[in-house]
Amino acid sequence: MADTLRRLVNTSSFGLLQQKLEAWHKDYHVSSCDQNLNRCCELVELTSKIQGQLFAILNITAKEGGHYAGVETLKTRLLPWLCTSFTMTSSSVSTDTSLNLIQDSMEKDRRIRELSASHETDMQKMESELCSTRLQLNSVKQELADAQLELGDTKNKSATTLLATEDEILQLKAELRAAYDKVDMYKQKLDVLDDYERQLRLLRDEVSFLTAEKTMLRERLARSRSPSPIPRRSRSSSPVRTDSPTRAQLTSSSRHARLVSCFSDLYATERLEAQSLLRRYIDDLETVQRIIFIAVVESFQAAKMAYRQFKLRVRKTLSSTHIGPESLEDAVVDYAVRNLDLYDVQTSINDVINAMNVNPRISFPPEVDFMLISGFIKETCKVAFAMQTLDPALDLAFSTDGELYSETKYRRSYDSEFTAPLVAYHVWPALVEDDAIIMKGEAVTRRGALWRSQSRSSSPVRSRSGSPSRTLVSFYNDCVITHIHRSLTPQNITFLNA
Repeated sequence: MADTLRRLVNTSSFGLLQQKLEAWHKDYHVSSCDQNLNRCCELVELTSKIQGQLFAILNITAKEGGHYAGVETLKTRLLPWLCTSFTMTSSSVSTDTSLNLIQDSMEKDRRIRELSASHETDMQKMESELCSTRLQLNSVKQELADAQLELGDTKNKSATTLLATEDEILQLKAELRAAYDKVDMYKQKLDVLDDYERQLRLLRDEVSFLTAEKTMLRERLARSRSPSPIPRRSRSSSPVRTDSPTRAQLTSSSRHARLVSCFSDLYATERLEAQSLLRRYIDDLETVQRIIFIAVVESFQAAKMAYRQFKLRVRKTLSSTHIGPESLEDAVVDYAVRNLDLYDVQTSINDVINAMNVNPRISFPPEVDFMLISGFIKETCKVAFAMQTLDPALDLAFSTDGELYSETKYRRSYDSEFTAPLVAYHVWPALVEDDAIIMKGEAVTRRGALWRSQSRSSSPVRSRSGSPSRTLVSFYNDCVITHIHRSLTPQNITFLNA
C-alpha cells in the first residue's frame, strides 16, 4: 500500500488536475463548445483514474485491517456516497499502466500547450503582417487615387490640346485648299499666257511672211511697170526663182521648239497615263514599258510613211499648176505646214496597232487589245507627222535590245543595274536631228541583257502567224524597211520620183 501511495504522490495527479482546471477556467470563454467539452471529458477521465487508484489503496488498507477493521468507517462514509448514484468502474488495467497513461496524458497536455503557444505566436505575427499589409494596401490605394486624378487632368489637357490641334488642322486645310485654288488659277493664267505667247509668235511669223510677200509683190509690180522690152521666151526657159522665205522656213525655229516640248510632254504625261491604264490589266512593268516604247517607234514609222505619201499626193497635185518664186519642194512643205489637219491619223493608228500585233518582242494577254492606248498613239503620230515638216526633220535614234549603253543617248531608269554595260530594254526613245541627240531617252540596263533579248525575241507572237520562220522573216523585213526609210531624204525621194 505504501508503494502505491508513493507512486500516486510522485505523479502529482492532483496538481495536474488543478492546473488543467485553471487553464480551462482561463480559456473557457475563448475556446469553442467542442474544445470545452473535450477538456471536461479529459478532467473526468483523469478524476476517474485517480479515484480508481484511491479505491485500490482503500481495498489494500481494508485488507490489512482484517475482517472487522474499518467496517464502521465504510458504513458511515463510503456506502452513503455510493448510494448517490456513483458507479465505480472496475479497473481492467494495472496500476502501473494507469500511471503510464497519466504520464502520457501530461506529456500530451504539455505538447498541446506548446503548440497553442506557438500557434498564438504565429497568429500574432500574422496579425502584425496583416496590419502592415493593410497599411501598404491603403498607401497603394492612395497612390492609385492620386494617379487617377493625374490621369483625369492629363485627359482633360489632352482633350483641350486635341481640340486646338483639330482647329489648327482645319485652318491649315482651308489655307491649303485656298493655296491649291490659287495655284490652279495661276496655272490657268499661265496656260492662257502660253497660248497668248504662242499666238503672238505665230502672228509675228505671219507678219514676217506677209511683209516678205508684200515686198516681193511690190518688186514684181515695179518690174512689170518698168518700160523694158519684153524678152522672148524660149521653150527651155524656166520661171523666175527668188530666195524669198516660205511660211515653213519662217516658222521652223518656233515649230522646232514647240514640237520638242510636245515630245517631252508625251514622255512626262501621256506616257504615264498610258502606263497606268495598261497596269490595270498587266502586272509586269517591263512588258508595259516595252509596249509603250514599241508604240512610240511604230507611231513614228507610220507617221513618216504617211508624210511621204502626203507629200507625193501634194507634189502630184501642184506640179501641173505651180508657178511661184519658191521651188516645188518648198511649196509642198509649206502646204503640209499649213494643212496639218488633213493628216489621216486614224489610218496611222490602225497601222501602228497592226504592227504591234505582229511584233515578236511583246508577249501580251489576248484578252486585252492595244486599242486601250489609241489616244496615246494618236498624239504621238501627230507630233511625229509635224516633226517631218522641219528641215532637217526630227527622228528617233536607232535602238535595239542588248545594245551597248550610251550616256549620250539614254539615261538609266531607277531600277537599272548601274554597272551593267548592255541595255535590257528601252523605256523611251532618244530624239535626234541630223544624227545629233537633242533629247535623251530612257533605258533599263541589266546583266545578261543580250541573252534576255534573244529569249524575248524567241517568245511566241500574239497574232495568228503561220510559223516562227515567217515571224523572223517579217521582223527582218520590217527592220530593213525601217533602215531604208530612215536613210531616205527629200532629195532622194524627188530623185526616185523623177
